[in-house]
Formats: sequence, C-alpha cells, structure tokens
Amino acid sequence: MNDITNEKWYALFVATGEEDKVKERIYYRIKDELRAVVPKRNIRERKEGKWADNIRIIFPGYVLLNGQINSNNYSLIRDIPGVINLLKDSNGPQEIREHEIELISRLTYNNEIIGRSNIYVQGGQIIVIDGPLLGLEGYIQTIDKRKGRVKVLLNLMGEPRTVELSVEMVQTA
Repeated sequence: MNDITNEKWYALFVATGEEDKVKERIYYRIKDELRAVVPKRNIRERKEGKWADNIRIIFPGYVLLNGQINSNNYSLIRDIPGVINLLKDSNGPQEIREHEIELISRLTYNNEIIGRSNIYVQGGQIIVIDGPLLGLEGYIQTIDKRKGRVKVLLNLMGEPRTVELSVEMVQTA
C-alpha cells in the first residue's frame, strides 16, 4: 500500500468477513481502474497455551479503494455480492483524508499487513526501535506487555478507531 498515487481514496462498506472476497471481485470486474486494499495486521494470539501469529483485518467491514469512481465503475461495485455501500457525503463519494491514508500507508509499508515493532519503555516513555511504529510513538495509547500488544489510535473517515498491534518488548541494559 506504500505506493500512494495521486488518485483519491474511498471507503467501501462491506459485510464483515467478506472483505477479501469483495477485494478479489473488484479486481476481477474493474482490474485497472480501481485498486482495492484491505489493511491487515499480524498479531500474536495465545490459544490453548501456545502463541501463534495470526493475520487480522484492521478495519472490519471496510475495503479501501484507490482511483477515480465514475458512474460506470460505481454501478459495477454496487452489484458485487458482499458490498453494502460506498461511503458518501452530500457531494457524492466521500474521500478519505490524505493524512489518514498516509498514516495507514506508512504502517503497511511493503504490503497490506502491519508487522511487529520492537519497543521498550524507559522512564515512562515509549521508545520504538524499529518496525512500522517507528516515529509514531505519539499514536500509542496503552501497552500490554504480557500479550505483546499496543493500542494505537488511528482515524478512518474522520472517526477515531483504536487498533491493537503486535510489539516485541525489548529489554534495555
């Protein structure tokens, strides 16, 4: 997702659990006119005493679209199974603000999946050593050291959303 184009970004509201299927259907029907993105996160989860890395969608129920939406591709999108609606305002399709998409793009640097960051806490201050959260310490709300997660405040369509991301706690000497 790191290749932000000059095209506009939009949010498509879809049935939860259908995000990847809708993305594939958009690609099949519209191919070169619109790019569909489903931002995800790699998160460690413990089940039955064992840790495993799982891929989870950051914004369940949304597919992000990059490109120009015209009446032709809008009607193609609207007819895709799983699509509920394109988010709109009084002027038509509502654009995602540039700073919101830049942050999401920065977190998902090489692909659609946000990886793990290495962090430590020194004197009550969070310091990110490397990973997608590098330089974004101000977005971190809380740390759960036991689970290896942080809660990060992201905005989508002007609404604040708290998202859990995986971190590796590093010991300092």
